[in-house]
Amino acid sequence: MGCDRNCGLITGAVIGAVLAVLGGILMPVGDMLIEKTIKKEVALEEGTTAYKNWVQTGTDVYRQFWIFDVQNPDEVVMNSTNIRVKQKGPYTYRVRYLPKDNITHDPMSNTVSFVQPNAAIFEPSLSVGTEDDNFTVLNLAVAAAPHLYPNAFVQVLLNSLIKKSKSSMFQTRTVKELLWGYKDPFLSLVPYPIVTTIGVFYPYNNTADGVYKVYNGKDDISKVGIIDTYKGKKTLGFWSDYCDLVNGTDAATFPPFVEKTRVLKFFSSDICRSIYAVFGEELNLKGISVYRFVLPPKAFASPLQNPDNYCFCTDREISNNCTFFGVLDISKCKEGRPVIISLPHFLHATPEIRETVEGLAPNEEEHSTYLDVEPVSKYIINLIFSNIAF
Repeated sequence: MGCDRNCGLITGAVIGAVLAVLGGILMPVGDMLIEKTIKKEVALEEGTTAYKNWVQTGTDVYRQFWIFDVQNPDEVVMNSTNIRVKQKGPYTYRVRYLPKDNITHDPMSNTVSFVQPNAAIFEPSLSVGTEDDNFTVLNLAVAAAPHLYPNAFVQVLLNSLIKKSKSSMFQTRTVKELLWGYKDPFLSLVPYPIVTTIGVFYPYNNTADGVYKVYNGKDDISKVGIIDTYKGKKTLGFWSDYCDLVNGTDAATFPPFVEKTRVLKFFSSDICRSIYAVFGEELNLKGISVYRFVLPPKAFASPLQNPDNYCFCTDREISNNCTFFGVLDISKCKEGRPVIISLPHFLHATPEIRETVEGLAPNEEEHSTYLDVEPVSKYIINLIFSNIAF
């Protein structure tokens, strides 16, 4: 018996309905298979895709520096005028190209321990000049001496050594010296066994950061990459209360399936604290959909603006009785040397701090800190983490 036009329409409708039902079943099944595959491949254990990239990143990682050149050092010393600066950069270095070392797996706690070797290679093609470019900058040793040795008698001795070494409040150094270290003439005259090499990031090359112990995510994928301990401890010893806790990952990776509502917590040994980023916007970077998480202003806010930051205020004199915002005193983790960090150009900082420096032009687009995260696989597509050390 043949099938007329109505029969064909009915048959087509039935087939369409069946396909629609199958599609409704297969779509969640497909999502489940993708999710299952991701959960398997992001665990930090030998044989997974994530593990290979975690041990040694498959992409180049760069660290860029913009340096302020002091234009009027003599006027500042003689007349206490405002410092006038001119920014130049970037000076680019390739970092994190060495694989993690001393990797140790602990199947009982589902953790893996490692150290991250530090090394930096200058990249001329991505820089505005050479490592031999000169900058007039603050003399780190001379500026730190009164803070480290407040005793009046000792300061008289140190002042005589400063004059003898022909040092002053400002000095001219190359990019390489300023960042990675130089032998200081003043410190070389101090009749005590002290380190005479000084630099913003000294020592860095041929050192290692860690030991880190992180969760491998094998038993709980939501914990993959989360730091359990740093240097064998869950706290740092620099701050009080919860400010001292080591929280989140090392910012190189995060647990998968990142949602916009999540607060991304991460620890940075450079700034000696754990910090966090919140969702800012969704972007398309070269065909890849990413979530941009930004460091919010309240992360460096004063305790008056954000009471949660009370335990980051360690020196009431430097912080103007804990009212200054946008800056963080990290002297405790720099062996007592007076080091204050902020976002570039004192972005989000107390206005009166910027008023003492001419040549600053803070703006969100250029000077904010952010992470671009691929939300499903949890990989960091782009990390811009900026800070200025003084």
